[in-house]
Amino acid sequence: MKKKTLTMACALLMAAGASAQSIYDVVNLTQRDLNGTARFVGMGGAMGALGGDISTIGTNPAGIGIYRSNDVMTSFGYSITGTESDYMGSKFETNKARWSFDNIGAVIATKIGNVTPLRYVNFGFNYHKSKSFYKNMSMEGLMGGLDMLDGSWAPISQVRYMAQQATDAQRGYPSMDYGSTDIFYNGDAGWLGAIGYHGWLTESTEAHDIFTPIVPSEAYGYFRSEERGGIDQYDINLSLNVNDRFYFGFTVGLYDVDYNKYSLYDESYDTDEGYGLETFKRIHGSGFNVKLGAIIRPFEYSPLRIGLAVHTPTFYSLTYTTGALLTSDAWMTDTETGEEYKDRLTVDTYDILGGRDMDRDFNLQTPWLVNASLGYTVGTSLALGAEYEYENYSSMKFKYPEGGDMGWETGEAKANLKAVHTLRLGAEFKPTTAFSLRAGYNYSTAAYEDGALKYLPVNALDTDTDYANSQSMNTFTLGVGYRWSSFYMDLAYKFLSYKSDFYPFFNEMSEDATYDYVITGDQNYTLVTPQATKVTNTRSQVLLTLGFRF
Repeated sequence: MKKKTLTMACALLMAAGASAQSIYDVVNLTQRDLNGTARFVGMGGAMGALGGDISTIGTNPAGIGIYRSNDVMTSFGYSITGTESDYMGSKFETNKARWSFDNIGAVIATKIGNVTPLRYVNFGFNYHKSKSFYKNMSMEGLMGGLDMLDGSWAPISQVRYMAQQATDAQRGYPSMDYGSTDIFYNGDAGWLGAIGYHGWLTESTEAHDIFTPIVPSEAYGYFRSEERGGIDQYDINLSLNVNDRFYFGFTVGLYDVDYNKYSLYDESYDTDEGYGLETFKRIHGSGFNVKLGAIIRPFEYSPLRIGLAVHTPTFYSLTYTTGALLTSDAWMTDTETGEEYKDRLTVDTYDILGGRDMDRDFNLQTPWLVNASLGYTVGTSLALGAEYEYENYSSMKFKYPEGGDMGWETGEAKANLKAVHTLRLGAEFKPTTAFSLRAGYNYSTAAYEDGALKYLPVNALDTDTDYANSQSMNTFTLGVGYRWSSFYMDLAYKFLSYKSDFYPFFNEMSEDATYDYVITGDQNYTLVTPQATKVTNTRSQVLLTLGFRF
């Protein structure tokens, strides 16, 4: 029987310290919501070349140079986030509604003169919620089974992943003692493998060189997750107006991250046994980047505007905090009487670590971003905008706080992620001087390669094995606005939708005598992974902006 063994396990063992965050965590941090003022959202954010709105401070900083008067504004929102999942006919629908404070900002326009080339020097400050993590998700159903290499049938289970991780870690470091809770302090051992062994879900040979899963029957799996938090963005801007034809802007962006996730994966068997694994995760910290932008009117008597902006990577300093709680029920045999009885065991990393969760610091460098835009106005009644962004997610980099490269995580990003292309279109029509109607559309391509997966290295602290490969996203917007002499009010509605393939866990190990890895696609190999749960994600949001120009 031919097999191809992977060499990744050896590379993993070279990593310094326990691995923590995954690429799925940081893609969450890198992606941004269409958010800001109601006018900006109502036009689909396609205002990079048109300018004149505080929210362009974070897309094309030169847009602040269009201002010729001072402006202060604030925005509030109400959103409903929906998730519909379908796993082999078993369907769930969950919704999460919340109010939000989305934006507050100010622009100070300083007129230099009408004759000098430099007409205005403008200053701007804006706060807005650049990312919301609020989402709930559930799925359940039979995990299924597979024909193993020897022709026997075996159930698909997360427990197999536990045995796989422990086997690989022990082979790299044979001296590790999985029988002691000290294993949770060992930077060369993964928590998933350790928690499975201490929860009576795996067993090993006397030498602990091979761990095998204990799965009494086909597993019925249930998964639930709750994600909370967001990213607050603070932008400080300086922009210039030269001859009312050339506009230049410079923005420093500051970011505050707070991402929280709770997940529960539960398996039950026909023998009335089972377990539940709860994972608690938080990623928090701060970051900064720099944005440079320009808007040009190439023809003096034409309203056509061309915009270009470049954003440096966002440099994050982050802390990953995690804990896990496993509760398992298993039939045991009394050694004296021979009678069977059900016993419950709890493995709580919070207690094992002396009343605390585990922290790991790391640095993240997101990709560069390039933004190109066009704007065109017809008199004072119609404005049209189009915008394109390019961001290569596979180029993101992970680093240790001391500065060294985190080779495993960076390599996973390069292998599983790809460039994201975003198109924004928007229009504003004014039937009267005071009243405006707006519409917009956004399309973003997927960040994940086909077949991307969440693989936990042998020393991972992660115990949440779930992941979702999101597909392209569509966003539709509508808006209205009314302006008095100085005061203005805008209202916008946004609806976004995207699909994703969700998996509660991934496992590619064959259950043969040697417990070796095999390459996906080998003719003698079958993936030990559940079928994809088809998920439809939606978000509806209403935004209200109140502002004053003077």
